[in-house]
Amino acid sequence: MNGKTLLAEAIEMKDEIVENRRAIHRAPEVGAHLPQTVQFVEEKLRLLGYEPRELGGGVVAELTGEDMGRCILLRADMDALKVREKTNLPFRSENGSMHACGHDMHAAMLLGAAKLLKAHQSELKGTVKLVFQPDEEGFTGAKAMLKAGVLEAPEPQAAMALHVNSGTPSGLVLCGKGTFMAGCTLFRITVKGVGCHGAMPETGVDPINIAAHIYLALQEITARELPAKTPAIVTMGKFSAGHAPNIIPQEAVIEGTIRTFDRDVTALILRRIGEIADATARAFRGSASVEELASAPPLKNDEALTEQMARCAEMLFGEKSVYRLREGGMGSEDFASYTYELPCAYLLLGAGTAQEDARYGKPMHNENVVFNENILPRGSALLAYGAMQWLEDRQ
Repeated sequence: MNGKTLLAEAIEMKDEIVENRRAIHRAPEVGAHLPQTVQFVEEKLRLLGYEPRELGGGVVAELTGEDMGRCILLRADMDALKVREKTNLPFRSENGSMHACGHDMHAAMLLGAAKLLKAHQSELKGTVKLVFQPDEEGFTGAKAMLKAGVLEAPEPQAAMALHVNSGTPSGLVLCGKGTFMAGCTLFRITVKGVGCHGAMPETGVDPINIAAHIYLALQEITARELPAKTPAIVTMGKFSAGHAPNIIPQEAVIEGTIRTFDRDVTALILRRIGEIADATARAFRGSASVEELASAPPLKNDEALTEQMARCAEMLFGEKSVYRLREGGMGSEDFASYTYELPCAYLLLGAGTAQEDARYGKPMHNENVVFNENILPRGSALLAYGAMQWLEDRQ
């Protein structure tokens, strides 16, 4: 298959891919239950001639060429975030959630790839399995689909995924071999106190005070208990307690994340969080418990497959459009769960910088983040071409 021809076809489809992206963007859904998004994806796939089915909260469809051959899996996530959008886009979300991580872009690109692959079905040297996944953000989506049998009937021998990246030049493909992204563990600390009147704190036990001390104490784990060259981040992004300014509440809750490249380091940090929270709470006459909410392991890119996909990107967009990273980043992604089951390639696709357009370049997960839609055909072409080339090379 000629890559330039496929890219030209993808560019001709740009309006359709953009329309699909905007439809998903307008109605974002969060978590593992995405009824509207699932219905939208299924309808689009049926119009293309696929027979999609729901699996593990997501959508799966296959396309087989004249030769059954081998199978490659292409995956896109499709869940949003609990972020109230503040962009001025005409298709902005107004339901209190937002596709601030670009999963609407991913789903639209995979739908575009599905159309390209269908148009070239007779050229396929095997099977392409399309997977639209829920709840990447909560780290339950990949595990749920794996448990439901997404790697069965047919069984893929490789998998690929793309993720847009704000702040990276539009269309630039970033790839890295080996451990490419950190693992992440979500945790919750529940602090128990004794509620009382705000004018008489001595009659109760203030859980906010305890939680504040715990928050500060946990900063010492990465600063003083780990070697300086050990990458590790503990972030507490949620702190909630109380309902009125004149009442000391009964409870305070902290939620956060642990990010490392080493599961043993994660286990150490989680253990120390429990010990520090417990000791600090007892020192102030309260109690604290720690629970692990969800997790994703470090993402491991298969070296050979990742290099092949990078070369596919070079064939499509030119050598200067691909940058090979020497080390991974501290972001996390639940596609990592696939990487422990079969060879995988996870690539980043630049979605714009502030130098290109003042609207672009905002941080991921930001209420004002805007992604350059001009990259959508590139994503569709790379997914389709990468799959076709992998199947052809395995003949």
